[in-house]
Amino acid sequence: NLLILDDFGLQAFDNQSREILMDIIDDRYNKASTIVSSQIPVSVWYDIIGEGTIADAILDRIVNSSHRINLKEESLRKGILKSEN
Repeated sequence: NLLILDDFGLQAFDNQSREILMDIIDDRYNKASTIVSSQIPVSVWYDIIGEGTIADAILDRIVNSSHRINLKEESLRKGILKSEN
């Protein structure tokens, strides 16, 4: 019952994607766990989702009931790439 949304927000949502995301988040709200990972700060998600009313509804369900873990160290991928060269 766990959904993982990885690399959330790498591109802006179109109307169809935004509505699908709203349906998924709404169906899971207070029923099942969802993990959202993103390199994009949460403060920018509103603009990426677009359409104010739907963005508000999605973010209200995701952000206000979340446990946030902010990672501040350098990416492990960078270290792997350096060691391969």
